[in-house]
Amino acid sequence: MGRMLIFGMGYTASRLADRLQANGWEVIGTRREAKNGALAFDDRGSVLAALESATHVLSSVPPSRDGSEPVLHGYGTEIGSAALKWSGYLSSTGVYGDADGAWVDESAPIGSGRRKARSKADQSWQDLRSDMHVFRLPGIYGPGRSPLDRVREGKSSRIDMPGQVFSRIHADDIVSAVIASFDGPPGAYNISDDLPAPQHEIVAHSARLLDIDVPPLQSLEEANLSQAALGFYEENRRVANGKAKRLLGWEPQYPDYKAGLQALLD
Repeated sequence: MGRMLIFGMGYTASRLADRLQANGWEVIGTRREAKNGALAFDDRGSVLAALESATHVLSSVPPSRDGSEPVLHGYGTEIGSAALKWSGYLSSTGVYGDADGAWVDESAPIGSGRRKARSKADQSWQDLRSDMHVFRLPGIYGPGRSPLDRVREGKSSRIDMPGQVFSRIHADDIVSAVIASFDGPPGAYNISDDLPAPQHEIVAHSARLLDIDVPPLQSLEEANLSQAALGFYEENRRVANGKAKRLLGWEPQYPDYKAGLQALLD
């Protein structure tokens, strides 16, 4: 079994760590502060010792608010020269910007959208090592973090924007894609489900599953969203996942939101 060092033990990375440990791997992670067995990110001596013994390294840390990339800034030189069997970075499909609802694959240019720092980090990680795997992820959902939870809490609005669609991915399908890539070629991969869909359809379906009244459709103005939430509606694209299927032999366990939400409900 391998030894995985994960920078940033967030929601998805923690689920990956659990899966690998269940399969006999040794996993060491970092957090801002040392807790739950993870190293403090700034404990340089301990992190470098973990890197020296690691066979696999993954970063799930996004760029900082000022646009800097903390992992590359703090440990990029050492990661770049480490004797690893595999390296990876969790990126975002936001690097593609607005496609007016068209399909985008990994050949599409990046850097034209609002996620400038993400695009810069995405490219910097690709440039760091020849064996780098970059996973471009859309909206992530899973246990405890899904439309079902938001509908239960009364926090979901249904926004009426004809033609607007979003792609999404179950966290456990990200985990399976990362694991599939251990024996696959490096490069950038879109990891998304097979069915981009309007946000209001997902909210309505979640409400029906929960036997809750479907929230009414609202205009973007009526919904009174935060500035951050409004940003998601400035871009419209369908994310194609064919490269990961072809080159990694990966298939999503939850190919659409209905399968994913039903599994969470069950």
